[in-house]
Amino acid sequence: MPTSRFRNLQPLNASSAEDTTGRPSNDTVSSYTSTHYEDEASLEAGYRVPPPEIKNIVDAPPVPALSFSPCRDKIIFLKRRALPPLAELAKPEEKLAGLRIDGNCNSRSRMSFYTGIGIHQILPNSKLGPEIAVTGFPDGAKINFVSWSPDGRHLAFSIRLNEEDNNSSKFGVWIADVEIGESRPLFQSPNVYLNAVFDNYVWVDNSTLLVCTIPLSRGAPPKKPLVPGGPKIQSNEQKSIVQVRTFQDLLKDEYDEDLFDYYATTQLVLVSLDGATKDFGRPAVYTSMDPSPDHKYLLISSIHRPYSFIVPHGRFPKKVELWSANGKFIRELCDLPVAENIPIASNSVRKGMRSINWRADKPSTLYWVETQDGGDAKVEVSPRDIIYTQPAETLEGEQPMIFHKLDLRYRGISWCDDSLALVYESWYKTRRIKTWVISPGFEDVTPRILFDRSSEDVYSDPGSPMLRRTKAGTHVIANIKKESDDGRYIILNGVGATPEGNIPFLDLFDINTGNKERIWESNKEKYYETVVALMSDQEEGDLNLDKLKILISRESKTENTQYYLVRWPDKKLVQITNFPHPYPQLASLQKEMIRYQRKDGVQLTATLYLPPGYDPSTDGPLPCLFWSYPGEFKSKDAAGQVRGSPNEFPGIGPTSALLWLTRKFAILSGPTIPIIGEGDVEANDSYVEQLVASAEAAVEEVIRRGVAHPKRIAVGGHSYGAFMTANLLAHAPHLFCCGIARSGAYNRTLTPFGFQNEDRTLWEAANTYVEMSPFMSANKIKKPILLIHGEEDNNSGTLTMQSDRFFNALKGHGALSRLVILPHESHGYSARESIMHVLWETDRWLHKYCVSNSSDEGEDHDSGSVGKNVSKETTYAESKVVATGGGGSKEVSDLDYDEFHLSKSSL
Repeated sequence: MPTSRFRNLQPLNASSAEDTTGRPSNDTVSSYTSTHYEDEASLEAGYRVPPPEIKNIVDAPPVPALSFSPCRDKIIFLKRRALPPLAELAKPEEKLAGLRIDGNCNSRSRMSFYTGIGIHQILPNSKLGPEIAVTGFPDGAKINFVSWSPDGRHLAFSIRLNEEDNNSSKFGVWIADVEIGESRPLFQSPNVYLNAVFDNYVWVDNSTLLVCTIPLSRGAPPKKPLVPGGPKIQSNEQKSIVQVRTFQDLLKDEYDEDLFDYYATTQLVLVSLDGATKDFGRPAVYTSMDPSPDHKYLLISSIHRPYSFIVPHGRFPKKVELWSANGKFIRELCDLPVAENIPIASNSVRKGMRSINWRADKPSTLYWVETQDGGDAKVEVSPRDIIYTQPAETLEGEQPMIFHKLDLRYRGISWCDDSLALVYESWYKTRRIKTWVISPGFEDVTPRILFDRSSEDVYSDPGSPMLRRTKAGTHVIANIKKESDDGRYIILNGVGATPEGNIPFLDLFDINTGNKERIWESNKEKYYETVVALMSDQEEGDLNLDKLKILISRESKTENTQYYLVRWPDKKLVQITNFPHPYPQLASLQKEMIRYQRKDGVQLTATLYLPPGYDPSTDGPLPCLFWSYPGEFKSKDAAGQVRGSPNEFPGIGPTSALLWLTRKFAILSGPTIPIIGEGDVEANDSYVEQLVASAEAAVEEVIRRGVAHPKRIAVGGHSYGAFMTANLLAHAPHLFCCGIARSGAYNRTLTPFGFQNEDRTLWEAANTYVEMSPFMSANKIKKPILLIHGEEDNNSGTLTMQSDRFFNALKGHGALSRLVILPHESHGYSARESIMHVLWETDRWLHKYCVSNSSDEGEDHDSGSVGKNVSKETTYAESKVVATGGGGSKEVSDLDYDEFHLSKSSL
């Protein structure tokens, strides 16, 4: 039999040999690409990089983003760079009111950006014309907030530069002529800068923008007093019931309030393309600007004091006002008080007017929703929500009109015209979702239910109506006409979930009869195709089915995503992009959507990836990485439904588990971990049992297929997946040899007012909180676990302290564990140095404790002496890494910065 390139170049054990049939024995594991990892005692501090086969994929240049003009005659390619350097994340940032602000740029911190803009004409044959590069701005500019003018003749965008000591790092607003690509600053004065903490700018009409600017009168930021003016006091002498999630980056004192006002206060300015400007209102903390479809009015939202120290800015007192487009104040729509007491139960909302918007099908008609249950989902009342409408300018004494009443929670509206609007309502506890058909202009037409279904039942999803763009720049449901047919048709764009995987579709749907005709469907034999946009909406009126034009994306298991235009009636595809394969070294990887059953009968699915050229019959079982994220369901049938497509291209992100295909791993990606609570049963009350049962079924399946070595299966996950990982190592140690847990929360008593979809408090479900917490089972974890966490995690519930305390608990019981704290990183990781180091740590962990499985060879973790050689935790300038094992612990500095060779020029 020919020698396989997967066969043991370096056998795991000397006895790991083939049997007389030539097939691998049960103790044989296929070769893992050899990499030398130093003994821990010899490692030095610094950032490291993973092996080249992983590094090269992560460093590959990203494909550009695409945006089509309002007239659908042009397309822009927004060019992007690879991963940012850590120096960008290391810039100072202010943590205020749930935000992180870059004070130098006066924007949200850590913003990504584009490096260039290329414009292409869409030719009559649907091909793209030659690129016209947008020019005129300085080299090295960072581009953000790209926006088409309503007529598609201009692009607005912002730029900033790298200088840190002057105003060039702030956002300037620029305008480009899309016909020739030339750009120029919008403001004639060089001292006008964008305030991008909340909104940035909006086109009021084809030649005028309303821009959020830093007030010219603003001075230096407030200075923190050396001596506080008094103690920090919070009081609840009114005995209010205030239950809030574990929010981060909240305001702490009066100085924080002043600093928040300093950075968030905006002067709105009306500016025309010829540079003429006019101040719009007074400086305030404006959060959004929304022009009416007829461009005569503006909805202006702002927040104001008194601020809160226990909730983020989204719950601060909020004011919504109506202004004319030329800057005249008309009236105040609402002024809502601080919302500190929104109940934690799912579907609970703020009291008062919410979701205030313009009707997309009318020149200037407002609509909004008001709760009838006080915002508390636990209150039983009918109706629960009422939708109101009202003209922008009302007659004296004119009251809002009731548009529709809902018994579930309002979810949204798709507008069409006076004879059609679709209203959506839903309720999380029951997973019920309803769609109403309403005739807004005909009071005598009774609203009727169009769809009433479970949101979990993906097989019954009829799809969503396709929207068309109007000349006013809004989006409404597209009316479709057929020759010699007077039916009322719309198009439903569906995911097309089936037991064989997703098969996206377009259905021509008669809104009156409910009859439907499939007019397009993805090529299910090889490709996964999805409808991106309707491209035949340049003209007003109904769209002719025979002249329909859509944009689709197409991909396969081995072909990366490309975009195509499809025209009716022949439905011929014309390819408009030709992006190179992002990782050709994995172009022939093997992908299969597999199905198997949990012991309680629940059907489960997963996507199994195998390295290129691998054959289990001749190459033997591989080390396997199991990577997942649990989900909650109300029914076993819904939990067992297939989601995703076997033909989707395997997108590999910078920290994806699929990177280990290059290291000859089998990857079990996204095995479903349903936590089911049918009827009145709470899902989390049996979380551990269902978690273990799901993992057992998945592991048994990959072993049965012969692709995974039973002693070489690692488990990993991020956030709630990290929580899953720690629980599996505690409660199912027989399944996995080691684990990787990134940015998780491990002690649910530290999030006492709910977490994930659990809306009971700790005091209402104490046993569930304790039993679900792997922190409480730290003494049961005997398999090696790698903990990784961003030092500046901003996600609710996953404070960095969670990993610190969990590691200390593991260390206190002698568990083989390692904690890596990434400086400057948040819940997800951004900097190249950090990501490369995470990959290096993960690869080293998998090599040592999965492939070599050193934790099984001569180590007795139960008999270790906890009391000796307890380490001091050390925070290094580059990385904080502490490792323990066996019966003690030791400090480990594990990187050599000279090995990294990173410079800005190399990016």
